[in-house]
Amino acid sequence: MAQRSPRTNGRTQGKPASLGALLVVLAALCWGLSGGIGGILISEGWSPTVVSLYRGLIGLVCVLIWLALRPAGSGMTSHRLWFWSVIAGIGVAGNFSFYFLSIAEGSVAVAATLMYSAPVFVYLASFAFGLERPTLFKWAAIATVMLGVILLTGIHDVGASDITLVAAGAGLLSGLSYAAFIFAFKYAAPHGSPQAILVIAFAVLVGILASMSDAQQAASVPGAPSWPLFIVLGVVGAGLSFILYIVGLRHTAPAVASIVAMVEPVTASLFGVVVLDESLAALQILGMGLILLTVTALGLQGREPNEM
Repeated sequence: MAQRSPRTNGRTQGKPASLGALLVVLAALCWGLSGGIGGILISEGWSPTVVSLYRGLIGLVCVLIWLALRPAGSGMTSHRLWFWSVIAGIGVAGNFSFYFLSIAEGSVAVAATLMYSAPVFVYLASFAFGLERPTLFKWAAIATVMLGVILLTGIHDVGASDITLVAAGAGLLSGLSYAAFIFAFKYAAPHGSPQAILVIAFAVLVGILASMSDAQQAASVPGAPSWPLFIVLGVVGAGLSFILYIVGLRHTAPAVASIVAMVEPVTASLFGVVVLDESLAALQILGMGLILLTVTALGLQGREPNEM
């Protein structure tokens, strides 16, 4: 989930850019590992919704601690902060749940790479709302990503592909949901602190996914042998990673963040192949490469849509 994120409240001067890049790399690494950990839990029989719920719940605890340690300028009395933070929460709820659904129906590598296409949705939305000027390069990049999606998912040859339409659709929806989070976070940022936005967003996520989860299975998590994995997933995949990423972005150029963000899908893919015994055909690897390189090129091309 380490695509370029919405701009925070400005960079802090004095810290080296290399430190910011390192923090972004660590965040991307955490998100990549979270996909693999989620894959393990799903393979043990836990539903994608319950896995997503606990990832968000433990993440909420982490960002609540961050807010308690840094309460100044939270903006919690701002109606606009609450409005956009709620939208961000809906976006991240969709991102988590569709991501793990894509893993359950397909593979970690496919889910992570399709989610990495989120910036394409950001550009398309920006074109539609007049926030970004379309160019030949951007349209060519979007077309290349679409070709990569076709090769990665094998939807051009459904009978021969082991990736279901549900897996492909859920992966793309996870990227679309993250794009919604990007926009909402951007509009919430001027009205409060990042930690306050994340607290509201994760609280909304928990409310949504708790209402959708199997109550009996969700209640059984604390007493299950897998509970340490749930803790690691929440801390690594939602709490620590978001904090590292937001702090890192304050000291990192957007172009650098775009490059190091590739750590996430690569880490998730390697985890799936090495730990979960997943495999990718040559055309799927080609499709993955097209998506990763093109999305990174979009990041290097210039600023994010509407200064995001």
